[in-house]
Amino acid sequence: MKNAIFVLVVSLFFTNCTTSQENTPYQKEIKQFQYKLNTHYANPKESPLTKEDIKTFKSLAFFDINPKYRVKARLELTPDAPIFKMKTTTSRMPLYKKYGIAHFTLDGKELSLSIYQNQDLMNSLEYENYLFLPFNDTTNGTSSYGGGRFIDLEIPESPTDSIIIDFNKAYNPYCAYNANYSCPIPPSENNLPVAIPAGVKAYGKHH
Repeated sequence: MKNAIFVLVVSLFFTNCTTSQENTPYQKEIKQFQYKLNTHYANPKESPLTKEDIKTFKSLAFFDINPKYRVKARLELTPDAPIFKMKTTTSRMPLYKKYGIAHFTLDGKELSLSIYQNQDLMNSLEYENYLFLPFNDTTNGTSSYGGGRFIDLEIPESPTDSIIIDFNKAYNPYCAYNANYSCPIPPSENNLPVAIPAGVKAYGKHH
């Protein structure tokens, strides 16, 4: 009887721990991000999925949410960077400018990623503060899409020397789901020599 009570208490303890970990404000924030992404992909009017795939679509596959992959980076602005044509999976060459370089540490390794600003979107009221962070990491082609992933950022509201990069919000380019799209290819300077098991997995990869 005593053993039974002990087992019950221990199981309740771990259940409560798991529940509390899953319901932190940060967990809820990322789950909301995932929900919005799934809603977008399930909508036939918006989805990049093929007509065949959308019929059976239920959810994208995500890596486990890990707060470790939300990093505060030192932001080095690059106002004198030239405008350049970013390569895509087609002949399309959209104009971008390097907004800055984010320097951060992950698992004891000093890393950096360039952040870009689309020159066409700069002229749009809706997207004038939009920043684009494409990257590759060593999970490419296995657990994540081989063509890299993207993170959406915004210009900080007030002048600052830091920016938050949340890899749990990394998503796949549309080309991961449908070859009819033209997608930016992450510049080689954004090839990370580490694994980033966070965000959206390769299409068809499940937990």
